[in-house]
Amino acid sequence: MKKENRQVFEALALVFQFGIYMLVPIFLCTFLGIWLGRRYEITWIVIPFFFIGACAGFTGIYKMARKFMEKDNVKRKKDVKKN
Repeated sequence: MKKENRQVFEALALVFQFGIYMLVPIFLCTFLGIWLGRRYEITWIVIPFFFIGACAGFTGIYKMARKFMEKDNVKRKKDVKKN
């Protein structure tokens, strides 16, 4: 596989992971809020659970992006040392 193609696939995988990391916690927390709201007749509880899921998603994306950036910095330092 060519290096350019590999970079494109890595970028697409990263975008897909961002989406998954954001959507899954939001959906899980929202559905939990809906279930709790129906069970205990507190319909407004969905709103805080949605925001909890959004915060969890942003935290996951931040951690993943930070790890990716550190990995990229290490790769660049190795490339500089080779030249």
